[in-house]
Amino acid sequence: MIGLAGGVASGKSLVASCLKHFGATVLDADRIGHEVLEAPETVAAIVGQWGEGILTDGKIDRRRLARIVFAKTSVENTDLERLEKITHPEIGKRIQQRLADLKSQPKIPAVVLDAPVMFKAQWNQLCDKIVFVDTDLSIRQQRASQRGWDSGEIARREAMQTSLEVKRSLSTDFINNSKSREQTYHQIGELWRKWKLDFPSELESPSTLFQT
Repeated sequence: MIGLAGGVASGKSLVASCLKHFGATVLDADRIGHEVLEAPETVAAIVGQWGEGILTDGKIDRRRLARIVFAKTSVENTDLERLEKITHPEIGKRIQQRLADLKSQPKIPAVVLDAPVMFKAQWNQLCDKIVFVDTDLSIRQQRASQRGWDSGEIARREAMQTSLEVKRSLSTDFINNSKSREQTYHQIGELWRKWKLDFPSELESPSTLFQT
């Protein structure tokens, strides 16, 4: 079980794709979180906290919810705490269930957990290795701007997560993702060798990972 850590917009998705290329299965906690937000019991609990105005066409409006829970600093953000108390337990259950299902499949050499709140939710305890994706702040800011975020969005979002210093200290391996995608790919390959995991018998070209 390999956990991915790093700052906002550090390129963890690229690292996850590289690991998948070498044969790993990826568990995307954000995607699982979206599933949880669609569960009737979750919808009812969130409406109970923030009212019917949080819905669009009977479903949780994720953008509207994000504006609420990320509007304040981590010190005063009780809205985010309320949301996490509703969603994190169910997300954690689904992660553990899928991990248990995957462990019964011997052809899968590794499972990758891509979860921005991995340490905060203590899902790092499920992991054998944790890879910290280290990326220059200027590059992360550029990527964030491509998502339509303003200059302060990275700082606001990271204030809600475990600090980068703590993430680094709890990680077992490190990737420099400030250079080319090819260099990141080769670093992942070296980690795969270090972990003594088998490469696919027919390793396809990684060119699709580097498309702009």
